[in-house]
Amino acid sequence: MPRSLILPVLASLALAVAVVTVGVGRVSAHLEHGAVAPAFTLQAAQGGDVATVDLKAALAKGPVVLYFFPKSFTQGCTVEAHLFSEHIADYKKLGAQVIGVSGDDIETQKKFSTEECRSAFLVASDPGLKIAKEYDAVLTGTYANRTSYVIARDGTIAYAYTSLDPEKHVDNTLEALRNLAAKK
Repeated sequence: MPRSLILPVLASLALAVAVVTVGVGRVSAHLEHGAVAPAFTLQAAQGGDVATVDLKAALAKGPVVLYFFPKSFTQGCTVEAHLFSEHIADYKKLGAQVIGVSGDDIETQKKFSTEECRSAFLVASDPGLKIAKEYDAVLTGTYANRTSYVIARDGTIAYAYTSLDPEKHVDNTLEALRNLAAKK
């Protein structure tokens, strides 16, 4: 096996073991509708450029779709990043900003932001999963769970969805944003 493939393969295996070890009960955890979203400031990348993302500042512009994912460059996380990037215009039409978060370091996120997120949205580094813990979005001590939130402009959780299957996160968050807009 080429050296360049060893680390991604080992990371995927570790994630698979973590999923099996954790079990089904933990997979569905998240903050509940109406809860106050914990404030945060993180380093994030978009298009390979690093910036600071602050939830309060982002909410001043509109609702935020905050999605946690286990590990950059793994199969499910790559699928999910592609789906979010393919629908970024739909999010913008609804006035929302998308922010992805994992425990990967900022150098990894810089690459992931261009290669898999297609420079369409911010992807933040949460070393030690401090923010993921505050959002009850930890799969194991090493990996964030695949959890998506829609945070209303007032800073409350308008929608939460946890599933390791990456396929429904975009559809569900877009529907939640449409419902949020309809309530105005």
